Formats: sequence, C-alpha cells, structure tokens
Amino acid sequence: MQYTQQDTSNFATQNFAYIIVEEKDNVLTITLNRPEKRNAFHAPLANELAYALAYAHYNNAIWCVVLKANGPTFCAGADLKAFAGDDTTEKQSTIPMPKDMVKLGDEFNGLHKPCIAQVHADVYAGGFLMIGGCTHVIAVESAKFGLPEVKRGIFPFQVMATLEPLMSARQLLDLCIRAKTLSAKEAQEIGLVSELVKEENLTSRVQELIAEIKEQSPTAIRLGLKAFQEMKTKNADEKHKYLHAMLMQCLQSKDAAEGITAFKEKRKPEWIGE
Repeated sequence: MQYTQQDTSNFATQNFAYIIVEEKDNVLTITLNRPEKRNAFHAPLANELAYALAYAHYNNAIWCVVLKANGPTFCAGADLKAFAGDDTTEKQSTIPMPKDMVKLGDEFNGLHKPCIAQVHADVYAGGFLMIGGCTHVIAVESAKFGLPEVKRGIFPFQVMATLEPLMSARQLLDLCIRAKTLSAKEAQEIGLVSELVKEENLTSRVQELIAEIKEQSPTAIRLGLKAFQEMKTKNADEKHKYLHAMLMQCLQSKDAAEGITAFKEKRKPEWIGE
C-alpha cells in the first residue's frame, strides 16, 4: 500500500474532496464524487481512493468495502487533461501525499478485503482498474463497458495487468485493440461483471451480498485474499509450503477458535475479525 498504518491513523478527521466515505457496521463505503467530470480520476482522486483502501486494509474492524459513484457515469477513466499537465485540482483535501505515485491496480490487490463494485452506470478506460480490482461487481443491465484508449492514440497498458486474471488473452487483447463498447451482458460473459440486476434492485442486492459475506469469518477471508495475491509471486514448488503456513496462521486466530467452538455447540459464530 502507498500509505502506512500510521498515515491512516487520523482517517476520521480527514477532509476528502473527491470521494465520500462512510464506515458503518463493519463496512466501508467509498463513493466516487467527481460527477461533473464523469468521475474521471486524476492524482488527487487516486490518492484519496488509495488512502481509503489503505485504511480498510489496516483496520480489522472493516470486513467489507463497497465502491460506488455519484453522477451519470460510474467512471470515465483517467482525466486526460490532468495527464496532459493541466491543473485539474478543483478542490483541496487534507489527504497526505503518498510516498510514490499511486497505482490503483496494486492498491486493490493489497486490500485483502472483499470489495463490491456497485455499478449503476457506464465504466470506461481506467475505470476498469477499479472494478477489475474488486472481488465482486454487481452492475445494472443498462451499464456499458469499454476501453476506448486506442481511439485517442493511447493503449490501456495498466488495465491489462488488472484484467489478465479475469479473461482469456484473446478476449483481453481484442477488447484493447478494437475498443468495442460492451453491453453489461457481454461484460459478464467475459468475466468482468459478476452479476446483473435491474436498476431498482441494485442497492438491495449489494446489501444482500454484504450480509452473506459478513456471515463468514473476516479473518479467514482476509488471510485467504492475502494468500491469493501472494501465490502469484511464488514458484510452483513453493506454493503448498506457503499455503500450509497460512493455514497454520489462520488456525491460530481468535475467529478460528470461535468458529470451531460454535460448530461444536451448534450455534452461529460471533466473529471479531482477529
């Protein structure tokens, strides 16, 4: 993560300019809030998002993250004016500067918490870094998805790393090369979207999914997601040794003790996230 645990210690007192954050019932909801720019992200918005994800990563009281957006577009990708060097800082926030340039794909990989994208509208270009990094993407049937970068003389380089685990190489390259806009159904067929719902059911379905996730051990899920990311860096002959060590760590957790006790006593476990 680009931010340390110490960096996020005063999270509750920060002034966010481009996102809205709400922490409630072990869930952190992050809402992209630059609707007048179609939620196109520039460095300040990316920094705020990375800061919120880091807070969720370090805070064991956060069991799930929801990513939403205000306005008629979920995310239009990167703000090209900002990339061209224009000053696009409309508002000031108190978020500290990161130690290095934020790479959103890495920030989502390092979250190690379930993250649900609540997609109410279209997603383009670098917006794929966000939804591609989520564990679940619930989208309305009318949403559209596209990588139009080549039409502007650019290629979606970083998006490739995020999408590579989700779809075949040919599907990914075709999406990048032809810049075709996908329907929500087509996006689901190639693995970009988890589930489609009618617009009026979007919020309730996300809440149902949150409830399902919170029934499970947050510690087991956190360690499992960490192991899933770490496996990518291990050689084939190292994976099982590493995963056995992670299993031993999980078994020593308070949640594992509670889960086993609850099973013996034939009751629902009461998770504490440790």
